Amino acid sequence: MQFTSEQRLDDGVVEREFTLGEVPGILWTPASASASAPVPLILLGLPPLGLHTMHPRLLSRARQAAAEGFAAATIELPGSGDRPRSAATEQARADLRRAMEAGEPVGDEIIDALVLPLVEKSVPEWQAALDALLSLPEIGGPVGYSGGVISIGIRLAVVEPRIVAAGLFAGSLVPAAMFEEARRVTIPLHVLLQWDDERNDRQAALDLFDAFGSKEKTLHANMGGHTGVPQFAGEDAAGFFARHLK
Repeated sequence: MQFTSEQRLDDGVVEREFTLGEVPGILWTPASASASAPVPLILLGLPPLGLHTMHPRLLSRARQAAAEGFAAATIELPGSGDRPRSAATEQARADLRRAMEAGEPVGDEIIDALVLPLVEKSVPEWQAALDALLSLPEIGGPVGYSGGVISIGIRLAVVEPRIVAAGLFAGSLVPAAMFEEARRVTIPLHVLLQWDDERNDRQAALDLFDAFGSKEKTLHANMGGHTGVPQFAGEDAAGFFARHLK
């Protein structure tokens, strides 16, 4: 891990950009973090829109984590930002746009082509980032995962034992194969669902929640569309991580 920039924000949070091989990322640490007082870590998942585009929302989530005494970190997803594009993924995105613009159902083939390669490539990158982040003296764990592409969160919850709790956004297309993986998830879950999300199949989201194998799983459903998440939803998620990471 190589840090490429550092700035201290007005609330004392330190924001550091880094690269891990070809993968860019950002780490935020609260003012309280130090080698003598290492803090827990929340991995901030994001949609494939690019770190630059998502930075304002990521920063808001990182500040909220810092207020609870947690570090937060994120990495650029494959094919996003300045990372190389995949011809197959670009074709799947074009097929998805055409289906949605025509008001047609999005078929399983499109969903699989769009999401499964992203999961296969990004999850090992998240694990490598976690290795590097936990080697820093100011970060000591435990680790939570928050938001992003829900299929990535599912896979990480299954294969990464260092993640002890996850807050997931029920707002992305989910391949049928991921439902079987969801049954193997056992960590505590906090799932956010926007009831009228125009980008999400509500019944599929409910079916996925039902499939999760966790003994502790909570579904927070709020009225409104994709961008209408109420502020208190973030506060509820912060309470969830405070319970499981402190």
